[in-house]
Amino acid sequence: MKTYLFSFLLLFFFINVSAQTPAAAIPAFQFYKADGKAFTRAQITPGHKSLFVFFDATCSHCQKAMLQLSKKYDEIKKINIYLVSLDQHITMNDFMSKYGKNLIGKKNVLLLEDRDHVFIPLFQPTKYPSLFLYSPKNTIVFNTSGDTELPKLFEAIKK
Repeated sequence: MKTYLFSFLLLFFFINVSAQTPAAAIPAFQFYKADGKAFTRAQITPGHKSLFVFFDATCSHCQKAMLQLSKKYDEIKKINIYLVSLDQHITMNDFMSKYGKNLIGKKNVLLLEDRDHVFIPLFQPTKYPSLFLYSPKNTIVFNTSGDTELPKLFEAIKK
């Protein structure tokens, strides 16, 4: 009986996760910069596409995705890039020094801590990494999870 109940709950969880749809517009949020100051939707640099990358420092798919973003910085240097994690900044900084070297210190790249755990309910990611590209008018243009559709992301950025 326990096996059936567990199987049902597991199936229910996976159906709910796969049914999540990404936020159609950039939701109101509050994340934290390395200096501890809050960063909100109102502070997004206007007039540019915005890419939100939700990652975990221990995720191998996140590592691959960050390496690709870092290698292709010239293709993404004209968009806002917000790298968001539940990890603490010390862990994120170590992650970036290994996998995102070309992104460190760029004025269009911001590393943000989701210390209040709001990214998941607001943006509706399905797994790590989740990437959300929004237009200059803050509407969703493209989203993906994992590291396999990055070429499609770069195409969406070019449009």
